[in-house]
Amino acid sequence: MHKGHRRHGRGLRFRRPFPNRTELLERLEAYQRDLEQELADLDDLIRHLRDTPPAEPTSEQPAQV
Repeated sequence: MHKGHRRHGRGLRFRRPFPNRTELLERLEAYQRDLEQELADLDDLIRHLRDTPPAEPTSEQPAQV
């Protein structure tokens, strides 16, 4: 087994032969929609974290100074 860099997650993967123009355009547009959705999810998470007050420290964990 080769021990090298492995790509995990989504991305554009092409098997030979390289896709024709129409297939490539469809794949790129789908990938763009996926990225836009991930960006929107990240934006929602950032807004939520900014709008939510920090939690009070519990008695189990001493407050750090």
